[in-house]
Amino acid sequence: MATEYDLVILGGGTGGYVAAIRASQLGLKNSSCRKKKSSAEHVFIKAASRLKRCSEVQKFIKPSNAQLILVLRQEALPCNLPMCRKEKTEIVEKLAGGVKHLMKQGKIDVYEGIGRILGPSIFSPMPGTVSVEMANGEENEMLIPKQVIIATGSRPRVLPGLEADGTHILTSDDALELPELPQSMLIVGGGVIGIEWASMLNDFGVNVTVLEFADRILPTEDHDISKEMEKLLSKKGITFVTNAKVLPDSVEKQENLVTIQAEKDGDIQTFEAEKLLLSVGRVPNIEGIGLENTDIQTEKQGIVVNEHYQTKESHIYAIGDVIGGLQLAHVASHEGMIAVEHMAGKDPKPLDETLVSKCVYSHPETASVGLTEQTAKSRGFEVKIGKFPFMAIGKALVYGGV
Repeated sequence: MATEYDLVILGGGTGGYVAAIRASQLGLKNSSCRKKKSSAEHVFIKAASRLKRCSEVQKFIKPSNAQLILVLRQEALPCNLPMCRKEKTEIVEKLAGGVKHLMKQGKIDVYEGIGRILGPSIFSPMPGTVSVEMANGEENEMLIPKQVIIATGSRPRVLPGLEADGTHILTSDDALELPELPQSMLIVGGGVIGIEWASMLNDFGVNVTVLEFADRILPTEDHDISKEMEKLLSKKGITFVTNAKVLPDSVEKQENLVTIQAEKDGDIQTFEAEKLLLSVGRVPNIEGIGLENTDIQTEKQGIVVNEHYQTKESHIYAIGDVIGGLQLAHVASHEGMIAVEHMAGKDPKPLDETLVSKCVYSHPETASVGLTEQTAKSRGFEVKIGKFPFMAIGKALVYGGV
């Protein structure tokens, strides 16, 4: 059976469901196609955030009076991994249920399955008809939209020769499902995800070593932020090795041990830990969605779009991680709203990525907006720098740690 829509969205993550709700508000009949488990995928980061919060509490009470710790533990304070994982699951289910309610309220049809874009067919002279392979095994659904949004997200990147196995070598997704904490962890990659995991695991008492290819951690942040973060986390016991080129072919696995070598300054060094976490970025999910049936162009970071997120097929849009750029939930949401408003005939203002706020959920956290000092100088701006110490801020003193 074929059903006609004004808009069909491939993907049920943050960008996808926000686009669907905005389309409903503008009077567009729309539907969302998503994998069966993706009803909770858009809140997956909340799971990591909850674990991170638990780790902060754990670290906060560690040096406290022993009697206080005992009292806090008797009050079931979430200071252990099993409890944190239980709360993580409850939060994910609660938020996913909220999104499901919003979709129902907006009269948005949700198809649980894998959507694939077809080429010109009896349904349409243009590419864009979507065939949905239903997750429950029922006959494929055929959707005939006037417009399409691709919002299929991304997945953790792996290094050739260093593929994740879920046991010894992990992705960030695997790490969220660890049944118990390892004694030690090697983290390959000192970007945002790597630093967030390093900080959290360290707070939980895990011995952490970070191997970073660049000459500093958080290489996309301002140099001062990178320098200060490395200093603070090093004081907490995290080991950082920068300018380290990991050699995937050198990896060796034993029952509770992973060994790998890295080249630094011309020397080969060997590192070992109970587990290894890959934190080397993310890749767009563009396979298996029918792009070959269209004229849509792709490049290394994902699908090529214009300022309104149109692909080369002007009736097909793409948003979120699948187009690369700033891979942030609030960015995907905003891109989704711009795309929907554009297809509805409005004139939305294009997103200025230099005005997007960013943060690193480490402990301590960092936050930034605008150009870094280095980028500003490279664009010809005259830069003035102002600094103010946390030691002079009352709230910082109340919270401690400065």
